[in-house]
Amino acid sequence: MKQAVRALGWAVNIFWIMLLLFTITVVYSALQMRPIFDEPSASALNDTLTVSLPLILYVGGFYDISKFNVTTMLRDNRGSIISASSTYLPIVPHGENTSIALKMQMNVTDLVTSDSSNLLFYDSELNATALLRLTYANAFPFEIAANFTIPWGAPLANLTVQEISLTPFNSTHVAASVTLSFENHSYFEIGGTVQLEIIDNRERVMGESITAFDAMPERPFETNISVLLSGNPANIREARLHFVTPLFSYGPLVIPLV
Repeated sequence: MKQAVRALGWAVNIFWIMLLLFTITVVYSALQMRPIFDEPSASALNDTLTVSLPLILYVGGFYDISKFNVTTMLRDNRGSIISASSTYLPIVPHGENTSIALKMQMNVTDLVTSDSSNLLFYDSELNATALLRLTYANAFPFEIAANFTIPWGAPLANLTVQEISLTPFNSTHVAASVTLSFENHSYFEIGGTVQLEIIDNRERVMGESITAFDAMPERPFETNISVLLSGNPANIREARLHFVTPLFSYGPLVIPLV
């Protein structure tokens, strides 16, 4: 009987020693994790803009990570949710650098028809919330929340319709040249067509023209648009712009000319 009790005592002691060693190695290993975030990038397909935030995760120590899940949510500077997505990996092995692309997708069509349409014209910061869930060493679940910001460059920043240049054309029409300029502050190329309408003070269309454009990322863009106007040029009140691109359609954007 005494031998059985003594053996049980030894078993209990060994169990606690192993548990202590396991706990120490888990804590040590967890401290060896090294997350490194790279520069974000953006790509566009149809009407979906995907922002990728590369993460290189080094899992040091002795144990793998399992059930790795990151849920990200993007909000504009007004607090409106514009994107929610998740990234999942069943296993992140220890002793290796694992590249993980945290992807956040935005439907640009929804973006420009919502309260966030100001993002087309004004640079801003998107507020991101990341919720990380994982299981370490197949035994310890972790949950970590983090907040950070992602710079947003407006594709139509500083959009301007400059003063109209007028030239007599015939007895009923005047040839007008309008300079349209903006700065593409975004990560992606933006191209398509812009329709220009010149409106008089009676809400009538004096003339209109459609012009193709192609603006490279992070560069200024300027083009001259020619349009024939009917009526008295002194009655010009405003210009109306309609943009059609593979990513979005937006308009009318009203710009006073008086």
